[in-house]
Amino acid sequence: MTQTIVVTSGKGGVGKTTTSASLACGLARAGKKTVVIDFDVGLRNLDLIMGCERRVVYDFVNVIHGDATLRQALIKDKRFDNLYVLAASQTRDKDALTQEGVERVLKELADDGFDFIVCDSPAGIEKGAHLAMYFADKAIVVVNPEVSSVRDSDRILGLLASKTRRAEQGDGEVNAHLLLTRYSPQRVANGEMLSIADVEEVLGLKAIGVIPESPDVLNASNKGEPVILDLNTAAGQAYEDTVARMLGETRPLRFTDVEKKGFFTRLFGG
Repeated sequence: MTQTIVVTSGKGGVGKTTTSASLACGLARAGKKTVVIDFDVGLRNLDLIMGCERRVVYDFVNVIHGDATLRQALIKDKRFDNLYVLAASQTRDKDALTQEGVERVLKELADDGFDFIVCDSPAGIEKGAHLAMYFADKAIVVVNPEVSSVRDSDRILGLLASKTRRAEQGDGEVNAHLLLTRYSPQRVANGEMLSIADVEEVLGLKAIGVIPESPDVLNASNKGEPVILDLNTAAGQAYEDTVARMLGETRPLRFTDVEKKGFFTRLFGG
């Protein structure tokens, strides 16, 4: 049974595409046949983070408009045989996506035996974001622990509850989970950032993952290597934990407490 997962948020720049790429790689590494689709028409970035930007010949819009087959447009990842990328168009308008076209592509992917379809949504509530969430079975709501990000994500939860196919057909709400990114326990302790409990309480969601604030995320993205592939980094390990939880495993949250300094560090400073 194919699961369609939308990675969404109300605010731009919170790490949706980074998250989509890492979750897709993690699912593939766990043996699941996975495709990740970029819904951000005109502003595509997923292909850069996945390291396949030079291999894009046909895109999502080409498939929807019949200019290419899905098989022609899917880019097979070089690291995992069971991972594929469907890039967004760089030149078309967001109105180039249609509900019927998206539904047809998702059905074809399901018929082809994909276990997971990860939909990388643009920020906000415009057409691309609506279509990315409309057919979803599950949502990963990406939030930075700051008031504006949390407030904007609250609006997205309202749309997930009312503007999806599940809601329209009375099949219940899309199963939503919170993913906190750029989390700094030290800044939380200093009162500069909302805590995990604060965000969970405001949004009414449990955190499926907490990704620590780290330069490793940007470094990995610039290299076209999703950070989950580097399990020597805290961010990579946190994304790996998140994927495990998505697959039903129970793992405690890590990297959420202020690191205690050792005796000699306290004695000599640092």
